[in-house]
Amino acid sequence: MESLKKLLKKYKIDGYIVPKNDEYFNEYVSSSNDRLKFISNFSGSAGFALVLKNKNYLFVDGRYTIQARNQSGNNFEIVTMPQNFPKDVLKTKKKIKIGFDPKLHNEKHLSSLFNIKNISLIPININLIDGIWSKRPKNLVKPFFSISKKNAGKNSQEKITKVKNFLIRNKIDYLLVTAPENVAWILNIRGHDSSHSPIPNARLLLDTKGNIDLFAQLKKFTKIKNDLSKKVKFYDEGTIVENLKKLNNINICLDSLSCSIHFKNLLKNRNTIIEEIDPIYFFKSIKNSTEIKNMKKTHIDDGVALTKFLFWLKRNFKKKKITEISAQKKLEFFRKKNKNYRFPSFDTISGTGPNSAIIHYKASTESNRTLRKGDLYLVDSGGQYFFGTTDVTRTISLDNNSKFIREVYTRILKGHIAVSKYRIKKNSNGSDIDKNARMSLKKIKLDYPHGTGHGVGYFSNVHEGPQAISKKNKIKLKPGMIISNEPGYYKEGFFGIRIENLIHLKKNKFEELTMAPIEKELIKKKMLSKKEIIWLNNYHHKVKKNLFKFMNNVEKIDLINACSPI
Repeated sequence: MESLKKLLKKYKIDGYIVPKNDEYFNEYVSSSNDRLKFISNFSGSAGFALVLKNKNYLFVDGRYTIQARNQSGNNFEIVTMPQNFPKDVLKTKKKIKIGFDPKLHNEKHLSSLFNIKNISLIPININLIDGIWSKRPKNLVKPFFSISKKNAGKNSQEKITKVKNFLIRNKIDYLLVTAPENVAWILNIRGHDSSHSPIPNARLLLDTKGNIDLFAQLKKFTKIKNDLSKKVKFYDEGTIVENLKKLNNINICLDSLSCSIHFKNLLKNRNTIIEEIDPIYFFKSIKNSTEIKNMKKTHIDDGVALTKFLFWLKRNFKKKKITEISAQKKLEFFRKKNKNYRFPSFDTISGTGPNSAIIHYKASTESNRTLRKGDLYLVDSGGQYFFGTTDVTRTISLDNNSKFIREVYTRILKGHIAVSKYRIKKNSNGSDIDKNARMSLKKIKLDYPHGTGHGVGYFSNVHEGPQAISKKNKIKLKPGMIISNEPGYYKEGFFGIRIENLIHLKKNKFEELTMAPIEKELIKKKMLSKKEIIWLNNYHHKVKKNLFKFMNNVEKIDLINACSPI
């Protein structure tokens, strides 16, 4: 930290912004690009640090407040968003200069955070963290790989044509695709560059004739060159600056979410900039019939692993010592039995007792707790499979008999069912549904500090936009979209509860993808309506039908009991 403070003096600035994302704006960054963790010790997937001469701030959302306090509280003041932003803590009449790396920020987001009187944002082309990071881990270079039409449902040429036609209709000459997940979608390629996600660190430039300039490390192209159209030209990632400088007097669309200030500055003086959300996000969000079919099969495979794990846990937590870490490893053991399984889709949340109240908790040797009788155990996990991506949460009773916990759990279940049963109208969006999910909890003045659901990718990012179920999301929900349904409640220092399934929109109603029993021991049946009971019994009937043949004799009995009508 002292080394960074010295650089503030060198560059004549009063502070420096350190974001979580890398140059590709990935949610899950590699260890070599996790500058925020290096400077703050915070390991969560979202947030940023503001390092000043005499004070340090770490800004996170409600999912990470407790975690940030535990990991970074000694050296940083933790600020929870959206309750507070930089403008709320930087109250000064003195003029302040804040430095930033223009390759790591997009203009829209940066200005929304630091549009503050008396504050000047100073771009510094050399990243100050990189300059002091002496033992920075090295990235392994692995080649990209293609996925077939059988897997993806459409070939890359069909997708290119779709995007090309969008450009023509909207009189756009070029589209600069800076989000790796969108490059992955349009070219049907995947990579090894991001932890928990198979997306490739690559960018591309597409014109109205379907010509594509693809930019990445050259060694990564070796396995995909023969799979792509001859209209795709391959360039080293470092040459993108030269290529963009050659563009003059054209209309070019830049993604407002992932295009850096650095790239925008290269183009804006000589061209007409159309800064919007990359249209590929919307195309990608609507899964085709093949993707839905494969996702259903993948969720049965994943449901088998999770269900076997839950039954193992229930049978053994009283007999032998099971810790958060050993439970997590056991779940991974069951998932690895499937030949199509690649790796977790995010860091598994395996928390018991007070640790279950930390929304994005990650067990460590220091925090690792033993599962004890009377506690709640929350496990939020998912997998990347060749044919889909999963994300599921179950809260398990370890013989907990608390009346309050049972009431809260049942209210969360009521919110979960309200989302699943919601009927989509012409202009329905995630904000509409979010209200229904919280309604039962709010009757006893409780709530949760995160959205109710996020979009999910297809063998891609587990968090995928633009759709979401949240207080502010106004994106219209359309058939084919996959989204999570995960209301919860967290009492700091005591317990956390969350129930999560993935669902997809089929015509005007949601259909469950996740196949795993929902904990019944915590349900207060009298609080459920007849329709809610029917929903739960029907869901469990479907779970039993899909998983039964994959269970051994003991597990079959467990499954029958877990899925029996209430």
